[in-house]
Amino acid sequence: MTTIAYLYRDTLQETPPDKSFPGLGVDLVYRDLGERHQLEQLLADCQTNPPKCLFIRRLEDLGDTIAEISDRLIQIESKGIEIIATEQPYSSSQLDNTSPTDMRGNLTRLLGEIEASQRSRRLRQGHARNRLRGRIPPGRAPYGYRRGKDKYLVDPRTAPVVKDFFAHFLLYGSLRGAVGYLEKRYGKKIAPSTGRNWLTNQVYRGNLAYGKGAVIPNTHAPILSQEEAAQIDRLLRRNSLLPSRTASAPRSLAGLAVCHQCKSSLKVAKVTTYKKQREYLYLRPLNCPLKKKCSAIPYEEVLKRTIETICLDLPSAVAKLDNPTDGMKALLQEEIAQKQAIIQQLQNLKKDGILDTETVQLRRYKLQGEIAALGQKLAQLPPVNLVAIATTVSIPQFWWDLSETERRFYFREFIRKIAISRTGTKYWDLQLVFIF
Repeated sequence: MTTIAYLYRDTLQETPPDKSFPGLGVDLVYRDLGERHQLEQLLADCQTNPPKCLFIRRLEDLGDTIAEISDRLIQIESKGIEIIATEQPYSSSQLDNTSPTDMRGNLTRLLGEIEASQRSRRLRQGHARNRLRGRIPPGRAPYGYRRGKDKYLVDPRTAPVVKDFFAHFLLYGSLRGAVGYLEKRYGKKIAPSTGRNWLTNQVYRGNLAYGKGAVIPNTHAPILSQEEAAQIDRLLRRNSLLPSRTASAPRSLAGLAVCHQCKSSLKVAKVTTYKKQREYLYLRPLNCPLKKKCSAIPYEEVLKRTIETICLDLPSAVAKLDNPTDGMKALLQEEIAQKQAIIQQLQNLKKDGILDTETVQLRRYKLQGEIAALGQKLAQLPPVNLVAIATTVSIPQFWWDLSETERRFYFREFIRKIAISRTGTKYWDLQLVFIF
């Protein structure tokens, strides 16, 4: 007599079926994905040629209701077939060796667990169907939106607050600064973690995000444009490379200067005269390990030398770059067009009866997620006019006309590190390490 197995997977859970039941000596595996056509074939085969044993993962794989599961259990076991659930404590042979009272108690408890599991499964299936149709998830709408029937609608009362928050972050590149600005301007107090969630939330970009990061693009009106969203992602990546709490520091050199001798970051230190009539700024090692500590350097002198050096070195550094932006842009656009063409073909396959509705929705959902990821890469490509930008910012007056906050933003657009080398007790030199 043979040993068979039945494997059922719900298509809405987006998990591909396992290839086999490893190590169980299974001769034949019946597989169903969504519908239970193979289960009907299994039941018919058991009538004519009953196997010795049937392996299943869980009892609920046999049906959608307790009545269906119970009916199929009786139908299979009445032929003398042993049923073993690999992920549940159920085995026909164990039930035979159990007293009737214990058997009824165990089975009742197991069926109760199955019923609760099925309620949870039906709830997940409902969420999954909404996801495949591009409908909004349950719960409150993010601040700046309100819930519509099938999609988020921009809230004209709160959306300008969110948009102003994004504009401030894009202008100055400081999360804490944008959070403080929001409280000062609108009286809207949020935590920095909430502000970071706003900056990365796909809803503000006109997309819906589900589960493990899958994204469906262009489901509702965005508050952020695609270009602004890409700029925010780039600023967040840039700030993550800076020392802690320097992304929003008021001084433009904060987080950039490093001592070449002791390898320590240089912090901005403030010194005031008696009665605070005058103020002096210095760059001082944060944690110098040398026995003879590295001395502080006047901040204004380092700032002046940094501006002179960036104006001198930036154009030549940009000129040496191989700019593959055009080729990469064309490649990404071609991939997006191919996937959009596949989405257009899905409806024809459905009309011809090749694919059913559920398969079409699942395939479209996956393709839309891939298109969203490619679109994000496309938006994050560096500007093609980098040479023209370098020419503009290589004018010293451009830097001196900026405030310290604005200068901090532009320094970090080009400079990864300012390495300061000491050539004596009073003399030093600096080298700029650009981000490209």
